[in-house]
Amino acid sequence: MKKCIIILALAAMTLASCKLEDVLTLVPESKITPDSYFKTREDLQLFSNSFYNNLLDKEPFARESDVFVKMNPSDLIRGGNDRTVPATGGGWGSGTGAWGDLRKMNTLLGNIHNCEDEAAVKEYTALVKFWRAYFYANMVRKFGDVPWYDKELGSADEDLYKPRDSRETILQHMIEDIDIAIQDLPGKASAPQTAYRVNKYTAMMVKAQFCLFEGTFRKYHGAPAPFENSYTAADGTTHDYQYYLDQAAEAAKMLMDSGAYKLYSTGKKNSDYLTLFNSSNANTDEIILAVNYDRDLKIKHDCGRDITNQTSARYGMTKKLVDMYLMSDGSRFTDKPGWNVMPFADEVADRDPRLAQTIRTPGYSWKKPGTSKDGPEFAFCQTGYQTIKYIQSYDLKPYSTDNSDNDMPVFRYAEALLTYAEAKAELGTLTQGDLDISVNLLRDRVGMPHLDMAAANATPDPYLMSPETGYPNVSGSNKGVILEIRRERAIELFQEGYGRYFDLMRWKAGYCLNQPFYGMYIPGPGSYDFGDDSKYTFYTGSSSASGVKYKIFDPATGDETATDEIFYLVDPNTGKLATSGVRDALHSISHSFDESKHYFYPIPENDRLLNKNLKQNPNW
Repeated sequence: MKKCIIILALAAMTLASCKLEDVLTLVPESKITPDSYFKTREDLQLFSNSFYNNLLDKEPFARESDVFVKMNPSDLIRGGNDRTVPATGGGWGSGTGAWGDLRKMNTLLGNIHNCEDEAAVKEYTALVKFWRAYFYANMVRKFGDVPWYDKELGSADEDLYKPRDSRETILQHMIEDIDIAIQDLPGKASAPQTAYRVNKYTAMMVKAQFCLFEGTFRKYHGAPAPFENSYTAADGTTHDYQYYLDQAAEAAKMLMDSGAYKLYSTGKKNSDYLTLFNSSNANTDEIILAVNYDRDLKIKHDCGRDITNQTSARYGMTKKLVDMYLMSDGSRFTDKPGWNVMPFADEVADRDPRLAQTIRTPGYSWKKPGTSKDGPEFAFCQTGYQTIKYIQSYDLKPYSTDNSDNDMPVFRYAEALLTYAEAKAELGTLTQGDLDISVNLLRDRVGMPHLDMAAANATPDPYLMSPETGYPNVSGSNKGVILEIRRERAIELFQEGYGRYFDLMRWKAGYCLNQPFYGMYIPGPGSYDFGDDSKYTFYTGSSSASGVKYKIFDPATGDETATDEIFYLVDPNTGKLATSGVRDALHSISHSFDESKHYFYPIPENDRLLNKNLKQNPNW
């Protein structure tokens, strides 16, 4: 069970319902009334604390995509007939984490005048408007057009049954809200709350993020999406993709110029990136907002078990992303002869140092630091590329249920740098100087050569253009550098933020979910040593017609265990089953992205029955 991080003092005022009508019209049942509450700064803080718990993603490490899969993929990844219109929930939901939280925001804004502390009124008005913009950014990513509500509604209020407002209307309201948050929220809090409270820089990051999403969505999807007039506001105003990309670049640059944050670095290129994520406390130099976990208070999460336990999800990075990592000299791995059929040790040697700080590679030491070599555990990882990004030291027992206490980053400065570079590249205004103050700072941390804009555009990477592994719909004179920034984003932000899935959605790259989900290359039947505790024997036998069977070799006893499994190996050049080749992690599980409808989530049936003016998304 995932632990909540905030205890609500006003439980009696928490709204919960499974119907949008209920959550928008209920009056909190309590002896405390709106007229008698919202009097002090403490009242405002207690009432708004629930937004941190309800709205922030506490499991970024579990977000699936084309580069991170598990044994039993979600319907989102399976697609096809597995994705259906739900009766309730489905991201639209009601109550906690959805429309119920929006109602609480509007409740606070509607009653904040009761507080006589003018400074508190200003700050918490800004905070709630931050959360409202944050809430709607998530809804627009999933559903496109949605209804805009900025006040409490009564049961007789006609707006309760209004149709969806246009995407442009929502975005303009979001920008209005977030600009107030940027203006009126305080700066960084004092320790220990520095990374755990929203501030004006968090608001800058959120604006940069949702404006980048909108700008690239409009550039690659065109208009209208999903309905006629989606890109026109109620007053007739409309904006093109360049407007939103300009807003994204400006917000990111404002954050960069503030000097409030910087990249964490101690000069240790082979460990600083990993240390940033497996430390118990969020690094306040780089991490702008984090979810707080505390071992002493028994507030912990389950990331460690998810990655290191055979009975859990068996998450793994896919070969597609492994192959994106450059060589340590900046050259492309996929330009090397035989790159797609290299044994593991050769494949991961001399690469961008972030690879060995993201997955287990030869020399990785976890159980007995400095002595053991803990290679990948196939029984725990669907692809063979076992991640270590959030895994704490072995002596803390993170492999046990709910026993990890490292803070979960929500936003960090690295994303602002990548957002700035991508927005400028997509606008066509990027310069080498822009790269040097953004992407190249990320490369400096790990000792990688700088990204050269002219070289990238002169020779775009065929791997990143390929329909099998890349983005064939990217074009123009900046194609090469756009692809390189996408490479950098995939590597640097792996298992972070709102997730790569939504990057694919904004780039109109859902086709990436139709690409093969390949894992590690296995040279054929035989015994292989991936580390002191990672010795495997692969063999063919009577049941090998559907793949290659393996048993785990126990180095402590010298015996093979009784555990076995079918490996589906395919020739990466033909995609056909073979006794040597890359593991096809989802070979027996169909996955199909439907370009005609899967860029949007469907609205649940019960919500449309309740409000007959809610038009369903296309083709659902």
